[in-house]
Amino acid sequence: MSTHLPSNDAILHPDYLVDMKYITTLTGMTDKWFYALIKREKFPRPIKFGRASRWRLKDIESWIETKTN
Repeated sequence: MSTHLPSNDAILHPDYLVDMKYITTLTGMTDKWFYALIKREKFPRPIKFGRASRWRLKDIESWIETKTN
């Protein structure tokens, strides 16, 4: 299963949930780096399902967009 989604998926499925593996694969950054950003409120907080954490794809793509402008 691929962790890469076409770039327009956030438009087609704005509430699609992704995991940390998807985020780290997409960005090339480590999970520890992202959790440090979450702690400092510089990255979207996850939606928790028990012990599992997921993020809305639209929130991740918006965050990346703000960093690349």
